Amino acid sequence: MFIAIVDFQTTATDRPHALAQLDREFREVRGMPGNVAFRVYASRDDETRVTLVHEWTDEESFSGYQRSESFARSGAVLRPMMTAPPVSRRFRADLLETVA
Repeated sequence: MFIAIVDFQTTATDRPHALAQLDREFREVRGMPGNVAFRVYASRDDETRVTLVHEWTDEESFSGYQRSESFARSGAVLRPMMTAPPVSRRFRADLLETVA
C-alpha cells in the first residue's frame, strides 16, 4: 500500500473553495485504478489548514493519479489559493488487518 498525506494552507476565506474543489474531484479520484481512499480534513483548530489523505494499492497507481486531469484541475484551482507550499509525506505501508 502507498499512502500520501498532504497538508496545505489557504486563507480562511479561501478554504471553503479549496474544500469544494476537492469534493468535486472525489468521485473521479475514488474511481481511479488502485485508489483505496481519498479523505479530506479541514482542521478544527486552524481555519486555514487542510489535510488530504490518499491510500493507493501501489506507487504506480498514485503516479497515475499525479498524471491525471483531476490532479491537474485541482492543482490549477488550489495552488493559487495556497499561502505556503504544500507538504506531502509519502509512505509505503503493509496493511496488517482491517477491524470492523
